[in-house]
Amino acid sequence: MPSHSGLLTIMDRAARKAAPRLRRDFNEVQQLQVSRKGPADFVSMADKRAEDTIFEELRKARPDWGMLLEEGGEIAGDPTKPRFIVDPLDGTSNFLHGIPHFAISIAVEEPLANGKREITTGLIYQPLTDESFWAERGRGAWLQDQRLRVSARRDLSDALIATGIPFLGHGDFAQWSRIFGAVAPEVAGIRRFGSAALDLAWVAAGRYDGFWESNLQPWDVAAGMLLVREAGGYVTDFRGGDKMMDRNEFLAANDTLHSKLHKLVAGALR
Repeated sequence: MPSHSGLLTIMDRAARKAAPRLRRDFNEVQQLQVSRKGPADFVSMADKRAEDTIFEELRKARPDWGMLLEEGGEIAGDPTKPRFIVDPLDGTSNFLHGIPHFAISIAVEEPLANGKREITTGLIYQPLTDESFWAERGRGAWLQDQRLRVSARRDLSDALIATGIPFLGHGDFAQWSRIFGAVAPEVAGIRRFGSAALDLAWVAAGRYDGFWESNLQPWDVAAGMLLVREAGGYVTDFRGGDKMMDRNEFLAANDTLHSKLHKLVAGALR
């Protein structure tokens, strides 16, 4: 088993410290205090408590690093140092409805000499299954001590594809419908499980053969994109380029299926 770096150990410890309370809150989901954050976008006290715990653990270990938090927003740090990108509960709607499919996602983004930034470490932890998906740049992607590789399937007719579906106040229904109409007739199935972080982790693990979604936030995808790439897969925007964050488009798969999916998606958007 590869040993965790010190940094990944810090991230793993933060996630695991937040997990027991999330598990307890999930079992008492009907009693949670729930507030509206936006149209059909709920945030629970569980979400906030988990973020506070993760923030405290990360800040204790790396006090001069900045953070980008789903609930707390951007917290400035030393601009020459990396920053953490944190989603304390990806799959909040699942959580609040008692559906056992959600995760904690933590990534590290490092500044480069050219002024850009790069994700170099990622962790996605599923508290209910105790699955820890992790990756470090150049060290591969792992589930606990098991090396991950993207699916080896080559034919769309055998492929199971994950996506997110627009909902009240979120997403472009017309665009999604066009892409769905192009992809669905060509593949073995399409799934919408409600956690983009786990969707990408599952692409890295070969459970899904591909994934597409738009209108995601950096904390939804930062760790997952690194996992897919370190597992031998590709992540691009819908046009096959590297402007995923700028265009808010994400398409992931192995090399062969990515090429085929890209043609279908790009064709649907013409």
